[in-house]
Amino acid sequence: MTLDEKTVNELAAHLEQAELKAQDVVKITDAHPDMDFDDAYAIQYAIRKAKLARGQKLAGLKMGLTSHAKMTQMGVETPIYGFLMDYMARGDGEEIRVDELIHPKVEPEIAFVTKADLHGPGCHIGDVLAATDFVVPAMEVIDSRYRDFKFDLKSVIADNTSSSRFVAGGQARDPGELDLRTLGVVLEKNGEVVATGAGAAVLGHPANSVAMLANMLGARGEHIPSGTFIMTGAGTEAVAVAKGDTVTARFQDLGSVSVRFV
Repeated sequence: MTLDEKTVNELAAHLEQAELKAQDVVKITDAHPDMDFDDAYAIQYAIRKAKLARGQKLAGLKMGLTSHAKMTQMGVETPIYGFLMDYMARGDGEEIRVDELIHPKVEPEIAFVTKADLHGPGCHIGDVLAATDFVVPAMEVIDSRYRDFKFDLKSVIADNTSSSRFVAGGQARDPGELDLRTLGVVLEKNGEVVATGAGAAVLGHPANSVAMLANMLGARGEHIPSGTFIMTGAGTEAVAVAKGDTVTARFQDLGSVSVRFV
């Protein structure tokens, strides 16, 4: 790490206020060009600690940059991870207020819920499938706090990987009954198809995303507890939304999930 604890906490407060007030800021590496990835995760964890201290509850974990094409574009070899809080959750078909966000985009994702702990290093797809209670269709609303959606990897990690809202719905299914690699998804905005994809877009198989998360946490001496809700990453490109939009993600064999922006 290159940043001291005081600076980490100041940057965490700065980014969290940007989130809570829906006010954009410039990427933090402009002022701290020498910060490293340990600094970035330290800031993210400080944001999470502050939320928990206020009585908010951890709702789950999420992976980002799980597309090989996106990793190549960003010049990285490993996805990134963040957290989800209870206040970010919305029910299927519910409303999301646009004035609480800055520049929201939606991504359809397959979410896993575990029934056993997962530990890394060495966690692999077989471990994940054996430890999975069920999978459900989900949508994440990402909302980077950085002006004009311009950021680098360290800045987006610190900003909790642009987490803002999420919704899960459809049918809970045993992953052993599905071919998650070929499972298709269609993203619709106001009744028109705007993106299509499949489970293989997420590291070849979405369970690989969960295994990678377990291994990254294992490197920190942490693990994925039983009962954890995990967003595995986008099955399509992210699509921008605005007030008045209704977005639906339709998943093969899993049903659909929708949200309205007001």
